[in-house]
Amino acid sequence: MSRVCQITGAGTRSGGTIARRGLPKKKGGVGLKTTGRAKRTYKVNVQKKRIWVPEMQDFVLLRVSTRALRTITKNGAYPTLLKAGVIKPVKAKAKA
Repeated sequence: MSRVCQITGAGTRSGGTIARRGLPKKKGGVGLKTTGRAKRTYKVNVQKKRIWVPEMQDFVLLRVSTRALRTITKNGAYPTLLKAGVIKPVKAKAKA
């Protein structure tokens, strides 16, 4: 199971870190020297959540990033999940 958000599609990204030493010129030194570069990965904070969707009267189990959880809180579960293509539109029940 990969670390990918089902709503935003955010996944693990690669990047790097730069190790520097020395005192900056601004602080009276001779400047910062780069002493090393290392590749690293930036991982998405993905949580497994059971989200209640009132329009469907049901829970939906998702792997979502914490950023997506904030989006669900702000915009509502149904519109967010519908836009992401995780669920299908609910048909209105006919009145008897």
